Amino acid sequence: MKKIGIIGGSGLENLNIFTDAQDVQVDTPYGNPCSTLRTGKIHGKEVAILSRHGRQHSIPPTQVNNRANIWALKHTGCTHIIATTACGSLREEIGRGDMVFPDQFIDFTRHRSVTFFETFENGNLKHTPMGDPFSAELREMFVRCANDLVLKYHSCGTVITIEGPRFSTRAESNMFRTLGADIINMSTAPECILANEAGIPYGTIALSTDYDCWKTDEEPVTWEEVLKVFKQNTENVTKLLIEVIKNNYA
Repeated sequence: MKKIGIIGGSGLENLNIFTDAQDVQVDTPYGNPCSTLRTGKIHGKEVAILSRHGRQHSIPPTQVNNRANIWALKHTGCTHIIATTACGSLREEIGRGDMVFPDQFIDFTRHRSVTFFETFENGNLKHTPMGDPFSAELREMFVRCANDLVLKYHSCGTVITIEGPRFSTRAESNMFRTLGADIINMSTAPECILANEAGIPYGTIALSTDYDCWKTDEEPVTWEEVLKVFKQNTENVTKLLIEVIKNNYA
């Protein structure tokens, strides 16, 4: 039986969409996850949600304990992970409020623990394939449900994850566009990497909130603007999550 793990990003720290809700504290070999897990049911389907930055959004991107978060969801029995994230658009056609369902990532982080495999014991090498890091099955489900709900979305794209917490310079933003990135955030790597290492299908619902700073006819991104746009669109992200789980597409 499938159980969905949701990693709530900026603006979705305190989703209250469950029945039979209860908080579960999970101890992991990597320390504490970033929040207590909340488990329960949505339309009769088992779900667990974890807040990536803590329920008060007190944990900066570099300090997120991604290994503990992924380990806790797997230990709780989650068979799939759906992550939500705010992102900046690096393409004119990806507007504010659009959803993007990435199929590729570029890891531009520098200071994070990026693997569970710190040693190769007894010659047991662990080189996880990462050619297609996001679950095609989950992305297809996102597309089907977004169509049902008449939401504006982009069915694929490349997300580049920067270290943060600062935003990009204009030179960096233009470089990322040249590299082929479509959206930018501070959270997908190494979260997606670790989910793959743990053998859990992983999909991301990214909400575009701004144009980073490459677009010279727009003001450079600010955190206040990110939150403003995300809060305006939280209902759509929540509706999509519920629709995916309700229809058992995941």
